[in-house]
Amino acid sequence: MKIEFAVSRPDGDYALVIPSAGKARPAASSIGDKGKVEAALERQRFDGDLGSAAEVFIDDGGTTRRLLVVGTGGDSTPQDSAEKLGGTAVARLLKSGETRAVIDLTGLNYDADSAARVALAAALRSWRYDRYHTKLKDKHKPTLKSVTVVGAGDGAADRWKNRWQPLVDGIDLTRSLVTEPANIIYPESFVDRCRDLVKLGIEMDVLDGKQMKELGMGALLGVAQGSVRDGRLLVLRWNGGKEGETPTAFVGKGVTFDTGGISIKPAAGMESMKWDMGGAGAVVGAMKALALRKAKANIIGVCGLVENMPGGNAQRPGDVVTTMSGQTVEVINTDAEGRLVLADAITYVQRKYRPATVIDLATLTGAILVSLGHEFAGLFTPDDELAGKLLDAAKESGDKLWRMPLAEPFDRLIDSQIADVKNVGPREGGSITAAQFIKRFVEDGVKWAHLDIAGMAWSDKPSSTYDKGATGFGVRLIDQFVAANLEA
Repeated sequence: MKIEFAVSRPDGDYALVIPSAGKARPAASSIGDKGKVEAALERQRFDGDLGSAAEVFIDDGGTTRRLLVVGTGGDSTPQDSAEKLGGTAVARLLKSGETRAVIDLTGLNYDADSAARVALAAALRSWRYDRYHTKLKDKHKPTLKSVTVVGAGDGAADRWKNRWQPLVDGIDLTRSLVTEPANIIYPESFVDRCRDLVKLGIEMDVLDGKQMKELGMGALLGVAQGSVRDGRLLVLRWNGGKEGETPTAFVGKGVTFDTGGISIKPAAGMESMKWDMGGAGAVVGAMKALALRKAKANIIGVCGLVENMPGGNAQRPGDVVTTMSGQTVEVINTDAEGRLVLADAITYVQRKYRPATVIDLATLTGAILVSLGHEFAGLFTPDDELAGKLLDAAKESGDKLWRMPLAEPFDRLIDSQIADVKNVGPREGGSITAAQFIKRFVEDGVKWAHLDIAGMAWSDKPSSTYDKGATGFGVRLIDQFVAANLEA
């Protein structure tokens, strides 16, 4: 999607989008026959509620023009209304036959950031992945090629270019990785998709199975051993902060396909487990966004990449594995594999890079969906200050979080009779015991948070910034957390 900014409406053929806060429509003042437009909106029961939309065709100086009126609400913040405006407009026009849209912000008094967020949402909502569609009907093909934002005022174009366009590019990468099927994206090919990040100044290391075995990563390799595909540990480093400054680490679960292993999942819906690498996808997308905008912070992104398959060499329920930390784990359920991957990945980044803070992102448990549905990701941390920073970043970014409890009684539920810990507890509190498991691998003095994003990486319903499918959840959250706390 091509994004442009202009002082006034251009000439030529385009769909005109004007915002409406209730019945207040400042940009409509230059429309010829306002009476007919208002009557048409009245017939459609359009009231300007946030995200609502109505279409009218008008005679604009002899040109028949599509007019799309989008509600921005009366009580929403400028940032929220801006993103609803841009996203709703593109959602309505993407396959409409229009090739160009002009969004007129005249009279809204948006600041540069809010105006740029109109473009942000428009670009995010335009994303599609049609690589495998070979017979799309014309009416299903996107036609909209460009969006021009007019009346934005000074600074909006620079804000878009320097702050939000890099974020769009990062989210695009995450969505692409999450959308691809498991025969295309597996540990080795995931790494290959990330190699271009080196051109942005990101340093990249990759550990294969042999190297991880030498380091004692028995938990991660135990998950991978049932597959013919070797596991990988991907390490990305962005050194944008002060030399020698302690880095912050983001660790992503990258199970490129999860059958459940020997504890195999039901067949119905198993195809969706291609997105069980959503945490790793978010980390990679965030690293790209941070590098593109040259974030002034030292960041490490680590992705534990495995395929969890049944097979003659797959680990069995009841096996005991030794982690890189030296702790032993009794594997009660091979479908509780993500926490095993994270255990070794978190140990590695702590011992290798000594970060002050470690934040992991993982599509970890079905239990979090029982608690929070598809509205929030679960936030687990014993650190109140870190929790506050992440919740603030969630509110600002729109990647919503809800803090969940951690407590010693939950930790006792994963004590094992024959090993240091078992990888599952009882059914009750499943997302909490999973977080307690990860916590056992966090070293003293390290601030840590776990984000269970199982309900958020993929959506079966569209929103103003994404269609059905991969959401890119986590990229905006990481980007905002870094901007607010590490660059401030």
